[in-house]
Amino acid sequence: MTKALTIVIPVYNEQDNLVRVHKELQTYINVAKVPTQVLFVNDGSKDKSQQMIEEICASFSNFNYIFFDKNYGLSAALKAGFDHVQTTLTGYIDADLQTDPKEFDLLLEYIDANDLVTGVRAARKDSIVKNTSSKIANGIRRAFTNDGMDDTGCPLKIIKTDYAKRIPMFKGLHRFLPAMILLQNGKVKQVPVSHFERIAGTANFGVWNRLLGPLMDCFAYLWMKKKYINYTVAKKG
Repeated sequence: MTKALTIVIPVYNEQDNLVRVHKELQTYINVAKVPTQVLFVNDGSKDKSQQMIEEICASFSNFNYIFFDKNYGLSAALKAGFDHVQTTLTGYIDADLQTDPKEFDLLLEYIDANDLVTGVRAARKDSIVKNTSSKIANGIRRAFTNDGMDDTGCPLKIIKTDYAKRIPMFKGLHRFLPAMILLQNGKVKQVPVSHFERIAGTANFGVWNRLLGPLMDCFAYLWMKKKYINYTVAKKG
């Protein structure tokens, strides 16, 4: 099967970012190493995001969208995106563009030998509170999952689509993508990527989301790991 990439972009009230998102993603698509398209997943935005998304998708055939009837959260948006991707590779980037779409090409260099390649944000441009809470949350998660990942919250990832589609749905999913690939006996790798300040819009995660929420999710992950079913088909007739 020919290698191709669909970049899933969750959107929640990002009207101030979408013009730049379209410009940056179209620029990347024009030079990408593999054929690339974009799938917006509008997580029930209440601003003008959907109108802008529809205008973009009507004018550019390599942009498509899903629109939720209400806000379900980042994990649901990602899972819906994964479920609807039809290319061999699935990418993920946030609509705030604090990571650079052109660096998907850095991740692509390692995807043949791995099943998920994730960025690690170098020299993060976030507040001290956000950086500190993220480091603590990553440490807690790493202790529970043994996934070896330093920055699972980095919104720049590529996953082989057949692995992405097998990831079970649960709230907090976005923090455990490498661990969920490891549950499938897949291989994961992290690669340093650039990080930038948020230019527009408002972050949707606070201290609760980055600390207490992830701690609770870790116990859910341990339960899932114990119950997870893995099998390999040896032969079909």
